[in-house]
Amino acid sequence: MDELLSEVLNLQKLWQATNTKPMQRRGVIVRTEIRAWLREHAEALAVAMDIPLDDVGVEGSDGAGQKAVVAWTRVYSKRRTPSATNGWYLVYLFSGDGERVYLSLNQGTTEWSGGEFKAREPADLKRRVDWARPRIAQVADTRTDLLKGIHLSSGSRLGRGYEPGNVVAIEYQRDAIPNSDVLSEDLLFMSRLLGLLYKAADATAYIPGDLPVEVREATQSAAATANRRSARKGGQGFLLTAAERRAIEKRSVLLATEHFEAQGWTVKDVGATKPYDLHLTRGDEKLHVEVKGTTSDGSQVILTRAEVEWQRKFAPDNALVIVHSIELDRTIEPVSATGGILYCTSPWTIEEETLTVVSYIHRTGL
Repeated sequence: MDELLSEVLNLQKLWQATNTKPMQRRGVIVRTEIRAWLREHAEALAVAMDIPLDDVGVEGSDGAGQKAVVAWTRVYSKRRTPSATNGWYLVYLFSGDGERVYLSLNQGTTEWSGGEFKAREPADLKRRVDWARPRIAQVADTRTDLLKGIHLSSGSRLGRGYEPGNVVAIEYQRDAIPNSDVLSEDLLFMSRLLGLLYKAADATAYIPGDLPVEVREATQSAAATANRRSARKGGQGFLLTAAERRAIEKRSVLLATEHFEAQGWTVKDVGATKPYDLHLTRGDEKLHVEVKGTTSDGSQVILTRAEVEWQRKFAPDNALVIVHSIELDRTIEPVSATGGILYCTSPWTIEEETLTVVSYIHRTGL
């Protein structure tokens, strides 16, 4: 393996976007030979990541069409990270200048939104990294050589995209690549970190920096209704079950009710019969309240067209309550929702610039 890494770094010095003989050889190494070495470790990787053997995936890429400046080979869970564009994985990243290769615990730099993948903002990648590092800290802190920053010297947009996605990495300098035994030990150590991250991601309903699950549900549903083929491919992340949605709704309505009752309002839950959730009275005052509960940070919520239209009619006797950061306990049956931070806006004026269209109904004239 050490010889393969060295050879790729040497070939990086001869990089061209066209399929020259050096680039052909580089492609064979990252797509076939390094992959074969990693597959030899499949059983140990499965144990380290705590996933089934048939869930261990290995793939490499040197670019589609034109040759990429940064070639890579990655290890991942097929179930959780089917594409290098999303999710968490381990990846060997070769610097554009051929001076170093990183074994990086990294992430996809796109977000699935309905019928397409959209590039994540650097701030969102940082939020995901900040979420991930404490989840692996107990094991990661046993080593002092893990890097939080990587430098790929690529000059390309794609290459620069890997850098903010790095959680931790081991760097191998061109003239100091260790032998295959050390590389194997490093690989399994990093695989343990990836396994911890997979467990943490499985246990949470929301990772900071992601689209809220409600937004993913709405956009995927809209794409599926419009018969978008890309929507049938699935998409990133786990969506909510009906039981989880009910638990979130129940929790958010409870906190909203307690909030308003503490202010002397009489609260009636009308969500089953009215186009809003709570009807409030206090003397001659009245208030029509829309309640949105979410496991996310509350920066985005889904509104139906009817909800928007009715709240505009009710204004200024209206309110939006967002209960965000709700936690789901999936270890019990039925699932339980706890926590939550309440934010109230009243009166609630809905400005057009705060709304994003999820889908359209088109009158065809037929």
